[in-house]
Amino acid sequence: MTDEEKKQLSNFETSLRHLIYLHDKLRRDHAELQQLLLNKEEALSKLRSEYDQLNQSYMDLKSAMAISLDGGDVRQTKQRLSKIVREVDKCIAMLNQS
Repeated sequence: MTDEEKKQLSNFETSLRHLIYLHDKLRRDHAELQQLLLNKEEALSKLRSEYDQLNQSYMDLKSAMAISLDGGDVRQTKQRLSKIVREVDKCIAMLNQS
């Protein structure tokens, strides 16, 4: 083997070692990124679940408020109707006296 061939072989080995190093580094980086992605997906899943729970709580509260307001309106409406019926009864009684 000539000196030129030895030099080329040495350069090739150096380049090959560098490529192996870069390959290993990329594998480690890829594994870290996969783990980071998995963590972010888990966090996103938790946030979506929390959002769904909060949205359901909001809808329940909205329904409860609608029912309670309707219940209050019904009571007030019944009171107004009772008052009107009493007034009509008084008018009928007054007409019957005449």
